[in-house]
Amino acid sequence: MILAFSVAPSGGQEHPDGSVVEAVAEAIRVVRDSGLPYRTSSMFTEIEGEWDEVFDVVKRATEAVMPFGSRVSLVMKADIRPGHTGEIDGKLERLEEAVARSVGESNPDEVRGRARHVRTA
Repeated sequence: MILAFSVAPSGGQEHPDGSVVEAVAEAIRVVRDSGLPYRTSSMFTEIEGEWDEVFDVVKRATEAVMPFGSRVSLVMKADIRPGHTGEIDGKLERLEEAVARSVGESNPDEVRGRARHVRTA
């Protein structure tokens, strides 16, 4: 399973510009410490693993954010595909290959390299 999630506090001491970066940094520390494959973007973190391990990480990441506010917002979206692993990269590689085919690029190794370059974590 790949699970994309976003967790953020509200109702606490915020930066003057409204940033919640310190709270999110605590959540990402939990994700990194989990050892599961993950990718963080400007709005979501994707994590790949089995149900129990992924949801445990999300729970602990949410708990890490709780001290930063009186409430926490958690948004999740999951891609559940039993029997498949390595999809956090595989899906992007297949997408880049399809895009390359649609615009007539012919070097699949270059395209696969571009997909890996997109990975941010």
